[in-house]
Amino acid sequence: MMMSDVATDRTAHSLKKRESVSSLSNHEFRRRELHVRVKDRMSTVSYMDEPSQRDGASRLTVQMENTYQLGPTKHFPVVIVNHILKDVLTNYLQEEQYEPELCRQMTKTISEVIKARVKNLMIPRYKLIVIVHIGQLNNQSILIGSRCLWNPKSDTFSSYVFRNSSLFALANVYAVYFE
Repeated sequence: MMMSDVATDRTAHSLKKRESVSSLSNHEFRRRELHVRVKDRMSTVSYMDEPSQRDGASRLTVQMENTYQLGPTKHFPVVIVNHILKDVLTNYLQEEQYEPELCRQMTKTISEVIKARVKNLMIPRYKLIVIVHIGQLNNQSILIGSRCLWNPKSDTFSSYVFRNSSLFALANVYAVYFE
């Protein structure tokens, strides 16, 4: 890499940080845009409320070689994951009262804990999606729906609902087989 290329890359990086790319040539901008698009296809944690946490260094990429395996050798253990969901929700929310800000942070924490505990089961080739809803229990009803496009032979989910005197929590773990 020549010295001018290094300078151009540094300039492009600083301009991209400030969201200004007007001084880049069209070819350089498209090359960088393509590189970013490829990186965005990797599995990452969503930090919707904290955009400063999403830097390139925090992403881990895992390259898997083709095995030409069309189905899982070990199926997703729904019953064990149900016990994990029950245990985590009960431990974190048993004595809690509903407070919007606290519950907002608790959904993030609980979903990360659930994901870590399910990943510790070492189930190969499954992508995990963990969604936690926490709401106030105040004599009302709520319907929560989800839709997925998947293979019913290999993909599955696990769900658990927790209630105490002031709040309810719903935790879903979707396991999608990665062919």
